[in-house]
Amino acid sequence: MTGRSEKPGDAGLLDGTLAAIVRRSGASAGNFHLLVPEERLLCLTVVCGLPVEFTAPWRRVPLSAPVPVADAVREDRLVWVGSQESMVRAYPRAAAVLPYRLALAAVPVSGVRRCWGALVLLWPADHPAVITRRERSHLAASARRLARLLDEAPRPPAVPHHPRIVSVLPADPGQVQPAPVAADFAERLPGGSLSLDLDGRITFCTPSAAELLGRSADQLLGTLPWQALPWLDDPVPEEQYRTAVISREPVCFTALRPPDQWLDFRLYPDPSGISVRINPSRAPGPHPQEPTGGSRQLPDAVRAGRLHQLVHLAAALTETVGVRDVVDLAADQILPAFGADGLILAKAEAGRLKITGYRGYDPQIIERLDGLPLDTDLTPTGRALASGLPSFFANSQEMARLYPRTPTIGVKQAWAFLPLIISGRPVGCCILSYNDPHAFTADERAVLTSLAGLIAQALDRARLYDAKKELAHGLQQALLPRALPDIRGLDVAARYLPASHGMDVGGDFYDLIRLTDTTAAAFIGDVQGHNVTAAALMGQVRTAVRSHATADAPPGEILARTNRTLTDLEPDLLVSCLYTHIDLGSRRISLASAGHVPPILRHPRHAGEPAQARVLQVEPGPLLGIDIDAVYPVAALSLAPGDILALYTDGLVEIPGADLSWTTADLARHLADSGDLPLDQLVDSLVHHAWPTGRHTDDIALLLLQPSVSPSV
Repeated sequence: MTGRSEKPGDAGLLDGTLAAIVRRSGASAGNFHLLVPEERLLCLTVVCGLPVEFTAPWRRVPLSAPVPVADAVREDRLVWVGSQESMVRAYPRAAAVLPYRLALAAVPVSGVRRCWGALVLLWPADHPAVITRRERSHLAASARRLARLLDEAPRPPAVPHHPRIVSVLPADPGQVQPAPVAADFAERLPGGSLSLDLDGRITFCTPSAAELLGRSADQLLGTLPWQALPWLDDPVPEEQYRTAVISREPVCFTALRPPDQWLDFRLYPDPSGISVRINPSRAPGPHPQEPTGGSRQLPDAVRAGRLHQLVHLAAALTETVGVRDVVDLAADQILPAFGADGLILAKAEAGRLKITGYRGYDPQIIERLDGLPLDTDLTPTGRALASGLPSFFANSQEMARLYPRTPTIGVKQAWAFLPLIISGRPVGCCILSYNDPHAFTADERAVLTSLAGLIAQALDRARLYDAKKELAHGLQQALLPRALPDIRGLDVAARYLPASHGMDVGGDFYDLIRLTDTTAAAFIGDVQGHNVTAAALMGQVRTAVRSHATADAPPGEILARTNRTLTDLEPDLLVSCLYTHIDLGSRRISLASAGHVPPILRHPRHAGEPAQARVLQVEPGPLLGIDIDAVYPVAALSLAPGDILALYTDGLVEIPGADLSWTTADLARHLADSGDLPLDQLVDSLVHHAWPTGRHTDDIALLLLQPSVSPSV
C-alpha cells in the first residue's frame, strides 16, 4: 500500500460509477473498499452520500474482521443486513458504530484475475428487511460493472490518504428557482429555517433562525451547529444529525438556549442534506441535570463522532484473545484512526520494558529499545509508567528539551506515550508516533487516554491467556508421540490439528505401537474439552491404553481394562477411543470401539476398476469412564497390501449444519477418488477436503495405515 494519491483522471470513472450505482439502486449512501492483499486489509477509497467523518471506524478493515464488508470479500458472497436487529445479531461490533435503522448490502467486486474489494450500499429505514431477487441481480451486475472498470484500468487504483467524497446527485440542467424567492418563502414560515449539508455545516439560515439561535447569519454559515453554539455542544444534536443522515428519517430534539429559552429542532433529511425547522418550545419537563443559566459546554471527549470511534475500538478489543491479536488490532485500527505512522506496545517485566509488538519502525531501532530499564532517561516511557500520566510531544524540539537522545532514534517527529495501568499497577506502555509534527488536540488527548485503559485491560487479559495456552500446549505436545515407530511392512501418516478458535489445545490423541515383528497396535481417541484438564486426561488415557496393549490382550479387553482404570479416576469428561490390532503376517485386523466415529477402509483399484472406500460398521461400546462393567465388541476383517485404513476423530467430519453420516460418506468418496497419492499428501488432502478454509471448529486427529508388503517372519 503506497498511500499516494491518484490523478483526477484515474479516479473519475470509479467515482462516477459508484455514484451511478447508488442512484440506480435507490440507496442513500455507498462506498468502495479496496482490497490490499499483501496486508489483508480493506481500505476505504470512495464515499458517496455520507460525511467522511462518519467513516473513521471502518476506513481500514482487517480481512479477518467480523463485519459485513470483510465477510463479503472473504466468502465471495453478497452479505445482506436488512434491519438494525439483524445487524445486532449478526455483527455486534458493526452495530456499535451503526446504531441506526437501516438496511445494508456488501457485495464483493471480483475481477478476472483478482478480487478488487467490496461495494457497500446503505438504504434508509423504510427499506424492506428482505432483499428481492431483482435487487440481488442488480447489485451483482453493479459489482461486475465496477470490476470490469478496474480490470480495464491502465493501473490499479492506489489507496488515498483520505477517502474521496463524491456526490450522489447528478448535475441538474433544468431550471432552478431564484434564491431570493426560496429565501422569502422560508422566511414567511413560522419559526426559523436552516439547511445543513451532508457534512453537517450550515449552508442556509433565515434571519428568524439566526435570531432564535442568538447569532448572526454570517457567524453561522459554514459552521457546524454544535461548534458555533456552545449550548449545542452535546452528543444529542450530533447523534440526531447522524441518525437523520444515515436512516433518512425525520428526527427531533429539544435543547435549552441559556438562560431559559427552550427550542424545538426538527430535522428533515434527503439525499442532498438536512432541512431544519426551529421553533420556540416550552420546557419538555423536569430537567434536574440541566443548568439554569450560562453556557453548557461538555468536554471534547464526549463528541459523538469520537464516542462512536471509541465504542468501535472498545468492541474490537473485547474480541482479542492473545497478545498478538492486541498488537494487530492496535496497528490495523488504532493507527489509522488517529493518523499515526508508528506504534510500539511494550510490557513491564522484571524492571524492564519488553516490546511485544510494533509497526512502522525499523527492526534495528526496536532491537535497541527492547529490554531497556524502566528508569531509563532515553525515552519518556519509564516516567509515564511511574506517574501513570500520558505524555504528548508535538514535535522533536519538545522532546529534545526533556529527552535529548530520543529524537536521534529513528525519524519520528511527534509522540504519544500512553501508560497502560490496571488497578494502579503498570502493565506496559503504548507509544504512538508520527513522521511529521503533530499537535495533539484536547479531543485526541482525552480519547487516547481513555483508549489506553482499554488496551491495558486487553493486554493484561491476553498475557494471561497466552501463559495458560503455552502451559496447555506444552503439556499436550509432551503427551502426544514425537514420532511414530518404523514398522516393517506398514506405511503410516498422522496429523494433529488444534481447533482454529480457542487455546489451540485439546484432548484428541493417537498412537502406534510395535508389538512383535509382524503385529502392531494403532489407536485414536478424543477427550471432551479444549483446556489443560482435557490435555492431562488425554495423557492418562493414552498411557493406560499403551500399558494394556503391551500385555498382549485382545482389543475388547484392552478397552475394558482402560475403562475400569478411568472409572476409578472418576473423570468429569467424556472419552471415546478406537483400538486396532494389526497382524501383518495373516493380513487381518481386529477393532474395538468405545463410542468413537467409525474408521474408513479404502481398497486400491484392480483390473482397471476404480478404487473403493467404505465406512466400516464397528459396533461401538460405551464411552470410557462411565460404566465399570462395559463390554466392547470386537470386529475382524482382512487388510491386504495397498489397502488404506483411516482412523480419525469427529473434528474431521462434524461440520456445523451438515449431517454426520453425509460428511463421513463424503470423506470416504474423497479417499476413494484421491488416486495413489503418498500418505503424507493424502492425509493433508483429506483435511483440506473436509475443511477447505482451514477454520475447523474442533480438534482433528487423523491416522492413515497402509500395509505395503508382507514382512519376512
